[in-house]
Amino acid sequence: MIKIDHLSVAFDGTEVVKNVTIEIADGEIVGVVGESGSGKSVTALTLMGLIAEDAVLTNGRILFDDVVLAEAGKARDKALYRNYQGDEMTMIFQEPMTSLNPTKRVGTQVEEVLKLHTKLSKEEMKEKVLDTFASVGLKDAKKVYDSYPHQLSGGMRQRVMIAMAIILKPKLLVADEPTTALDVTIQNQIIALLKEINEKQKNAMLFITHDLNLARRLCHRIVVMKDGCIVEQGETKQIFETPKEAYTKRLMEAVPSRIQKKEPRICTEEILRVEHLDVYYPSGSNSLFARKEKHHVVKDAGFTLHKGEVLGLVGESGCGKTSLSKAILGINHDVTGSIRYDTVRPQMIFQDPYSSLNPTKTIGWLLEEPLRAAGKLDKSLALTKEDRRAMVYEMLKKIGLKESYYDRKPSQLSGGQRQRVSIGQALITKPGFIVADEPVSALDVTIQAQIMELMQQFQEEMQLSYLFISHDINVVYRMCDRVMVMKDGQIIETGDTQEIFDHPKEEYTKLLLLNS
Repeated sequence: MIKIDHLSVAFDGTEVVKNVTIEIADGEIVGVVGESGSGKSVTALTLMGLIAEDAVLTNGRILFDDVVLAEAGKARDKALYRNYQGDEMTMIFQEPMTSLNPTKRVGTQVEEVLKLHTKLSKEEMKEKVLDTFASVGLKDAKKVYDSYPHQLSGGMRQRVMIAMAIILKPKLLVADEPTTALDVTIQNQIIALLKEINEKQKNAMLFITHDLNLARRLCHRIVVMKDGCIVEQGETKQIFETPKEAYTKRLMEAVPSRIQKKEPRICTEEILRVEHLDVYYPSGSNSLFARKEKHHVVKDAGFTLHKGEVLGLVGESGCGKTSLSKAILGINHDVTGSIRYDTVRPQMIFQDPYSSLNPTKTIGWLLEEPLRAAGKLDKSLALTKEDRRAMVYEMLKKIGLKESYYDRKPSQLSGGQRQRVSIGQALITKPGFIVADEPVSALDVTIQAQIMELMQQFQEEMQLSYLFISHDINVVYRMCDRVMVMKDGQIIETGDTQEIFDHPKEEYTKLLLLNS
């Protein structure tokens, strides 16, 4: 049904997609895998007619049911594409927070698709949206319908995007990293849902992912891309079991697994103690005069973290992981109980460095900012401009970047390089304790491996302690000395990593491990 025929795409005269040919039949799911910058997303955006205006098709064409949608040497026919976009072909984007309008309720946003492409009444549209929300695993569909994007967890926002994409049962579904922000149980629900939709509707699907395990479970065929070119493609079983190309073999070897066992660490010196911690958020009532009720999001949490230890925190989206970390960092003050740490103020490595790094500032400025802030809080820590610059150059070297990166901006760095800067920001004030909130979830497997190795290296050199939040159980197995399992705001199980993985006590923990 779909044919990407010898496609080449260039920006400013530089080809970023080179002679790519992919065919997708009715009912077939084709996975596209490869490192950041390999051309996966540009290929998908070109197929969808959403590529930037300055992109030029230098070769090839795109066909949908034998209709030529785009062709080299011809101006893009936007009117033709509009006949297909949203109805015949839809896309699930990677980052729902930037894809959803922050000023509109999500139910209204999903209804817009129905307004454009159907003649349903307002009541029928709302009912269809609620049914679709339920089908993608959104438990309280009516509450979600009336919510704004910022009131939903990352996983819930991603499910709203998936609902928007599938609501009209399109013939082609392009999914660009659709499960990146989701925990393992929700990932499985979404994968099962996409499989079900594919089997019932016989729609074609292009599934772009850096998670090779997901590609293996979902896709009929796999396309491996590197530097804008296809290096290998074939049946999923053949690609995974007998890859031909060295690059494909390297991708497979970089996938975190439970074979990569972390040596147990004996830690005795306590660096953080949390006791009977309860965390609250305001209800978000629309009325200025309404009595503000509170949501109880973390309930009676208690644990310790030792010097040089990595403590994993796992659980589904919305279980309270990030709320707990915000309370520990002092971002949310609406808490009861006690938080005591024997270190300078802890720092955080964020999940998405692209949205947490100021795009208008240079890397040098961004790395200096924690030092400037520390100097303002404590005059004894104030440094001269020359000393700050010297410390930044030293940190660039430690995180594996050249001094020339000092004058670059975040947009000029790859995803892995931006995450290295985020790690550098967290480390430059020499804290003893760091909260790492999904620090590798948005990265491809080879970059994941590099970042985990870098974090472990700093842990050894600086005796760092991490609270490591992740939905990837295999990453937790590789990184963590101990694991805490969280459900509905409560820590339900804690223990040594090997013990938790080999002999989980709680049914929920067993389910998490089974689904991973």
